[in-house]
Amino acid sequence: MLLVTTLAPGPALARPRGWLRAHPLALDLAVASVVLTLMITGMMTERRGMHGSVYGAHSPEPLSVVLAALAAGALVARRRAPRTVLAVTGGLTLVEILTGPGGRGTPVAMTAAIALFTVGSRTSRSTTWRIALLTAVGLTASAMLFGPEPWYGQENLAIFAWTGMAAAVGDAVRSRRAFVDAIRERAERAERTREEEARRRVAEERMRIARELHDVVAHHIALVNVQAGVAAHVMDNRPDQAKEALAHVREASRSALNELRATVGLLRQYGDPEAPTEPAPGLGLLDQLVDGFARAGLPVEVEISSTAARGPWHSRRPEDAPAVIGELPAGVDLTAYRVVQEALTNTHKHAGEEAGAIVRIARAWDFLEVTVLDDGVAGEGAPVVQQRSAEAARGGETGGGHGLLGMRERAAALGGECEAGPRYGGGFRVHVRLPLTVAREAAREGAP
Repeated sequence: MLLVTTLAPGPALARPRGWLRAHPLALDLAVASVVLTLMITGMMTERRGMHGSVYGAHSPEPLSVVLAALAAGALVARRRAPRTVLAVTGGLTLVEILTGPGGRGTPVAMTAAIALFTVGSRTSRSTTWRIALLTAVGLTASAMLFGPEPWYGQENLAIFAWTGMAAAVGDAVRSRRAFVDAIRERAERAERTREEEARRRVAEERMRIARELHDVVAHHIALVNVQAGVAAHVMDNRPDQAKEALAHVREASRSALNELRATVGLLRQYGDPEAPTEPAPGLGLLDQLVDGFARAGLPVEVEISSTAARGPWHSRRPEDAPAVIGELPAGVDLTAYRVVQEALTNTHKHAGEEAGAIVRIARAWDFLEVTVLDDGVAGEGAPVVQQRSAEAARGGETGGGHGLLGMRERAAALGGECEAGPRYGGGFRVHVRLPLTVAREAAREGAP
């Protein structure tokens, strides 16, 4: 854009150039008038020794004036038919060479040079130089053989020089126009590319925030729903248990509001007050997540193992997850937490009251695997595989839910894989494999 601005005319010339581009015929009439005036002036010039020329010594010949007027008039159509105008002006120049008076040069050749300039500015380089060579050689040879001057006269050589220079200037103008057009097109294409990239990033960010909102709301609202149902069921007979369930409802709703506030805070602009500063959740909060589901009536077993850094290490306590797993890339840590949260939420919502879940997290040198299993039955006596397949459809692409779809999108964003489906013999299985090397490289590329 800077180069295009540099090549563009200044403010003082912008308005006249714009008017002339909008009215090209006016410009061509002005050029023809100026050229005709110069040719008539040249016809009135008398050469006098070594001391230059004297103007007004002779009146121009009528035939020369007619030829000059015809050649100048032809220049008016030079934009619409440049080659035709060149042929006409070249022919009139030959007539002047054969019939013109001696000692006064060939003024009409000026129109042939201007026509040749127009051809050079509007055709290809090879075409320009072929036509220029033919025109320059033809006119110069005719002047040397049939003109009033001796064959070695400087007027004859001037015809060759002026026609060659006109072709060179026309080709230079055409090249400059093509260069400026290419620069402008590249700048416009770059601008479109930037806009498309901005739209793509906005869409990705909206999808990421939508996944975060779904994970937060679905998890906590499911717990609130279950605990509210428990409180309503035991309110009359066991008020103490109802109070405990309502306390869980209050705690879950408070957590939902806090996470929702933190997620929505990502939409704030820089410098807005009260921006959230809490870190994104990860496996370091696995014990709190498992404890919340346990209080809601879903027993969860945790198995954590690692073969990276310190050799084989196993634990069944969720609070040991940070020590066993070690430091993870931020994207992998958040995705692993969200997968466990979503899978346990689906189990709690769809697997039935007697269901239990197992969370297995295993880390190797270059990948992290997260597996969530349950043995739930959605209704007593119902076929487990059919029931859980229907629930999977409701949480996947074929239904209205976005839980399984969100898991797959999170895993795919990190170059990983997500598998979810009924288990043979009953229950449901969610398995996610997240590469660590890709996440580290993405984090390094995104770092300032």
